[in-house]
Amino acid sequence: MSRINSAGELEDLRKEILSKKNPGRPCIAICGGTSCLGLGNQGVIKAFQDEIKNKKQADNIDVKVTGCHGFCAQGPNIVIYPEEICYVQVKPEDAADILSQTVIGKKIIDRLVYTDANGAKKVYRNEIPFYSNQVQNLIGDNARIDPKKIEDYIGIGGYAALAKTLSMMSPLEVLEEIKKASLRGRGGGGFPVGSKWETTRNAKGEEKYVIVNGHEGEPGAYMDRALFQGNPHRILEGLIIGGYAIGAHQGFIYTRHDSLELRANISEALAKAEEYGFLGKNILGSGFDFKVEVHLDVGIFVSGESSALMRSIEGKPPEPRPKYIRTSVRGIWERPSNLNNVETWANVPLIIDKGAEWYAGIGSENSKGTKCISLSGNIVNTGVVEVPFGMPLRTIIYDIGGGIPKGKRLKAAHFGSAMGGSIPEKFLDTPLDFDALSKLGAAIGAGGLLIIDEDTSMVSMTRFFLNFLTNESCGKCVPCREGIKQMLHILDDLCDGRGKKSDIELLEEICEVTKAASLCALGRTASDPLMSALRYFRDEFEAKIVEESEKR
Repeated sequence: MSRINSAGELEDLRKEILSKKNPGRPCIAICGGTSCLGLGNQGVIKAFQDEIKNKKQADNIDVKVTGCHGFCAQGPNIVIYPEEICYVQVKPEDAADILSQTVIGKKIIDRLVYTDANGAKKVYRNEIPFYSNQVQNLIGDNARIDPKKIEDYIGIGGYAALAKTLSMMSPLEVLEEIKKASLRGRGGGGFPVGSKWETTRNAKGEEKYVIVNGHEGEPGAYMDRALFQGNPHRILEGLIIGGYAIGAHQGFIYTRHDSLELRANISEALAKAEEYGFLGKNILGSGFDFKVEVHLDVGIFVSGESSALMRSIEGKPPEPRPKYIRTSVRGIWERPSNLNNVETWANVPLIIDKGAEWYAGIGSENSKGTKCISLSGNIVNTGVVEVPFGMPLRTIIYDIGGGIPKGKRLKAAHFGSAMGGSIPEKFLDTPLDFDALSKLGAAIGAGGLLIIDEDTSMVSMTRFFLNFLTNESCGKCVPCREGIKQMLHILDDLCDGRGKKSDIELLEEICEVTKAASLCALGRTASDPLMSALRYFRDEFEAKIVEESEKR
């Protein structure tokens, strides 16, 4: 493939790709996400490939291994195009029946169809409540493309936003479009992306950097991996556009060392993007140069903290530093460096392609667009969901998530993983919104949503989070290193029957000091799960002390 040198050549290529596709040709899209991999999708993939070969149907039927479809609770799952028939919990021995009865015979196999709690069959993907209640602007393409084939991404409009950027917009116009869209960072803080880009753009220094934070170390958070592994070109396209707007010619991808398929897809995407002319010198004939390096983490949680991540890219231990000067101004090698997470970058091509007005029309007043959420814990439908901001938590948990297994009551919804907060059932009509949830003490964070049922002890759950954070604190600053450890010791005493009446007041005091004095976000937010638990479930802590006191 020769390099593409203009927006016109990209459009010609897209038309050529589409002209070779037969929209009526059957295609079996098999979920290649991490959860389905663990549930045995490799056997399913091989069974379909063998069956098609044995039946000599390779010229008539396609098999596509895609990114994550999101419906992890029902994996391995497949979608059969063009009808979009969805089969769940597919086994290798189902391949022959699916091929002969559904793909060739056009008959539905009842035993493989999703059945809801009332026994109703849902044959097509858009009928299943898990999908029908979502707005999948980002992850929806996962089920339609092979992440290893750049032609699939170009065929659905990929890199059109980059072509528009480089051929029709100045860097300042791109920056203004992002600001008008009111895009907020999806990594945890919800900081306005346009303002962050502007800070880096205006910082002194000729050499600037843009970075994809693909570390995603929060337990229970896996939506970034689903996006990046399933559609790496979308994130790459967003990064290149951001580099152009900010004035950077060097990008970095920082991701986990232990996600082999993710790494493979990123490497393939980078190689193909360079081959097609979306990376390197004179991108799309615009004169803009941009290159990307991939760096891997060292397997510790704090690697994802912005200053620690940048030190890691420099080849140093990933320890945070005081941010008297923001990393946007002085980051990697003390040069201006803009860091956004995977989901944030994935939004950028959409905004440029469809416009800030379209984007700002989705969501709530102060939280625009959609949000990807990892649903886990005591919930029927675990998986990755994407919903517009403003949707009530109750809709996410009950209509999409299917509610609590075995008819149990929900005790708490916990956002933000080990450094997040829990809110009780009475707040479930709160909209998904950065500010609304932050006021309740359960900031969205990166988007991990853990559902806790009535049988779970909030004291034990809080101890679990603090135990994780004690092990993950880098130990550089005393308030974090010692504060979390002392909180954990007190909770150990409470859980093991050695609690004292003064323990709750002591916990609150340590929380206050640790939050105020710690160096980085890990220490400053480590007390959040404990503070929210004491705010809404204080009676459980008090009862634990009284109960054990009476035993003694």
